Amino acid sequence: MSETAAAERPAASLSPEAGRTHGLPVAVLAELTHRCPLQCPYCSNPLELDRPKDELSTAEWQRVLGEMADLGVLQVHFSGGEPVVRRDLGDLVRRASEVGLYSNLITSAVGLTRDRVFALADAGLAHVQISFQASDAALANRIGGYRHGHAQKHLAAGWVREAGLALTVNAVMHRQNLHELPQIVDMAVTLGAQRLEVANVQYYGWALKNRAALMPTRAQVAECDRVVEEARERFRGVLTIDYVTPDYYADRPKTCMGGWGRQVFNISPSGKVLPCHAAETITGLHFDSVRDHSLGWIWEHSPALNRYRGTDWMPAPCRSCAHKDEDFGGCRCQAFALTGDAAATDPACALSPRHAAIFRTAEVEAETGTTRFIYRNPTGGTAEA
Repeated sequence: MSETAAAERPAASLSPEAGRTHGLPVAVLAELTHRCPLQCPYCSNPLELDRPKDELSTAEWQRVLGEMADLGVLQVHFSGGEPVVRRDLGDLVRRASEVGLYSNLITSAVGLTRDRVFALADAGLAHVQISFQASDAALANRIGGYRHGHAQKHLAAGWVREAGLALTVNAVMHRQNLHELPQIVDMAVTLGAQRLEVANVQYYGWALKNRAALMPTRAQVAECDRVVEEARERFRGVLTIDYVTPDYYADRPKTCMGGWGRQVFNISPSGKVLPCHAAETITGLHFDSVRDHSLGWIWEHSPALNRYRGTDWMPAPCRSCAHKDEDFGGCRCQAFALTGDAAATDPACALSPRHAAIFRTAEVEAETGTTRFIYRNPTGGTAEA
């Protein structure tokens, strides 16, 4: 489906009606697998990875893609782990195209070949997002824990543009690569990307294990703000830059996923429907599976999706906050990670009683000088030599 066609869907599909906690979902992150050749120290996958034998089959994913379209979904983002390791990726892209879904591939690109890129384009793929760990090859390969990965990413980006697909560069930023942000911006332009995501690390899941090695200094964050603002002006009309600031230095919480279970959801490799990719870090919540219920039933009736929808669940001071219908309480996963209570005020908010503490944590850990990573892998993690 083209972006123009997607935009022609009824407006009711794009925003919840007044008084509703949620509308029809507009986008789904389809996590096809947790398998991945990279070992990123900030990996956003859950601590307990789904095993390959538990992954949804081709037929199950094809059924679910049809249910997405029936539910009103406009876009599907094939992700992981590394979705390219699924041999049936082309079949799933083709099914998405058949049911009218705009499809995006979120990939490390290290497993892509030119033939595979063109085959996916022929199947109906519209967009590719490639992650880059830095602009310097040695630094990028060190962060990702994968030799020669950076060169492969450059090749893949060229194939994506050659195949006529839209390209986004995703750059996860932290203390050890923020100094390269100007070069990363230039790299995205040189690669022919239409969009650059400058995403500072979000500290839950595996990233918490590496927080002291990843946390930027306040000066780095200020410089990052300046570089992004300057680049947006310099490349206006050429490169769109999305910017996710570090929560630990924020005064206001981010509108995580546009609100819990409001218009976006994830499907895990084993079929669990989640309000966001990190939701399984919140213990005590049960997430329904597409193997047990239809997507339509889960979207409306899942207790986990309904748990933090809207504003009625909010504690003080969120309940009376003038911004509650804008940020929807911020991030529940972060609240749980830092306070042990998923219903607590997001500590990224200046009104949270924990805000000063996390700000101090950021300052202290940013000054530790720790640089060694604990790499993410199926064996439980490996300390950098």
